[in-house]
Amino acid sequence: MQQDLTQGSIRAGLIRFSLPLIAGNLLQQLYNVADTLIVGRFLGNVALAAVGSAFSLMILLTSLVLGLCMGSGVVFSQLYGEGNMDKLKTAMTNAFCLIAALSLLLTALSYALLDAFIVLLRVPPEAVPDITSYLRVIFAGIFFTFLYNFFAAALRSVGNSFASLLFLLLSTVVNIALDLLFVLVLRRGVAGAALATVIAQGLSAAGIALYFFFRLPELRPRRSNFRLDRPLLSRIASVSVLTSVQQSIMNFGILMVQGLINSFGTVVMAAFAAAVKIDSFAYMPVQDFGNAFSTFVAQNYGAGKKERIREGIKNSFRKGSSLTRLIYINCGIFLALKLIYIMMLLLGKGEEFYPTLLEWIGVPADPEYLLSRPWTIFTYMFTQFDFLHLLFNMLWLYWFGSFFLNYFTERKLTGVYLLGGLFGGLLYIAAYNIFPYFSEPQISPF
Repeated sequence: MQQDLTQGSIRAGLIRFSLPLIAGNLLQQLYNVADTLIVGRFLGNVALAAVGSAFSLMILLTSLVLGLCMGSGVVFSQLYGEGNMDKLKTAMTNAFCLIAALSLLLTALSYALLDAFIVLLRVPPEAVPDITSYLRVIFAGIFFTFLYNFFAAALRSVGNSFASLLFLLLSTVVNIALDLLFVLVLRRGVAGAALATVIAQGLSAAGIALYFFFRLPELRPRRSNFRLDRPLLSRIASVSVLTSVQQSIMNFGILMVQGLINSFGTVVMAAFAAAVKIDSFAYMPVQDFGNAFSTFVAQNYGAGKKERIREGIKNSFRKGSSLTRLIYINCGIFLALKLIYIMMLLLGKGEEFYPTLLEWIGVPADPEYLLSRPWTIFTYMFTQFDFLHLLFNMLWLYWFGSFFLNYFTERKLTGVYLLGGLFGGLLYIAAYNIFPYFSEPQISPF
C-alpha cells in the first residue's frame, strides 16, 4: 500500500502514514515488556539486570544503524518525489552497500570491544557471566537489524508504512514464543532469550526483503543500477551521518546513566531495566510521527512543492493539541537562546551577554527586581537552561499532559500550565525571602 504524500489532504495523509509506524513500535515495546517479564520472572534479578544493561548498549548500537537507514530514506523520498525512479534505484544500491559494510564493521567492533563495554558499564561481578553470554549472541543480530530497517525505510520513502508493521508483528509473535521455548523449556538462560531475538530479527529481515523484491518490481534494481555514484553517495552519507548522530546521542546519554545505575547493584539495575522499557512508551509515538513528517517533507521537497511543506508545518502546529504547542514553544525558545549564545560567542561576547540575557527572562528572587521586570514571572516558565533540563521537563510535561487530556479539555491544560507556572514562581520568591536556607548564595540561580 503505497502513499503519495505530495497530493491530497496533508492531515489525513500524515495520519494514515504515521499510524502503522506508531502501531509497529508499540508492538515492539510490548515485546520488550514481555521479554522483561519472562527474564525477570523465570531467571531472576541478576539475569534481568544483565539483560537490562545489554539492552541499553544494544539500543545505542542499533540507533547508529537506524539513523543511517533513516537518513538514506530521506534521500529516497526526495528522489521519489522528483519521479526519478532510475536514480532512486541507484541510490538504494549505493546506500545498501555503504550501510551493509558499516553494519558488518560495527558487528566486528562490538565483538572485539565486548570486555571494554562491560568495564565501561561497571557491571557487578555476579552479572558479568550473564551479560557476556547475552551480548555474544545478540551482537549477531546487528546485521539483521540493518536489513529490516533499510527495507522499512525504503518502503516508507515511497509511502508504504504498512508492510513493515506486518513483519514487525510476525517478529514480535515469534520472539515471545521462542523466548518461552528457550527460557522455560530448553533452559538456555539469557543466551536463549538473546537467540530468540536474533532468530526473530532474521525472519523479519528476510520477510521484508522478499516483500520488497517481489511485491514492488518497479523498485527492483537492474544491473545498470549497481554502480558507484560518488555525488549521490556523498549526498546520502551527508544526511545519514547527521541522522545517525541525532538518533544515537540521547541513547549514549542513557548508556552513561546505565553505567551509574550499575554501580548500585543488581536490584537497582533490574528496576532500571524495567523502567526503561516502560519509558519507551512515552516518546515512541512522538518520534514515529516525526519520522512520518520527515518523509512528507522529503517527498514534497523532491517534487518541488515547498508551499505544501510550509502548509504542512502550519497544519501540524495549528491542528495539534495544546500539549504539542506547549512543547513546540519550549523547544523553540530553547533553540533560539542557544543560537543567540553561539552568535554572541563568535563575536567574543557570549560569556558576558548570555548570563545577562537569562537574568532578563528568568524570574528574580528579589521582589524589587520583579517589579521592574514583571514579564519574567511568565517568561521563566518557557525557559530551559540546558539540554537535560529541557529533556526531563518536556518528558514530564508530555506524561502529565497526556494523562490530563484524558479527563479535561485542552484549554484547561493551558490554564493549568500558566497558573501552575505563576504559582511556582511566586512560591520560589516567597521561599527565597522567608526561609534562610533557600537564600544561601551558592544555590541562588542569579
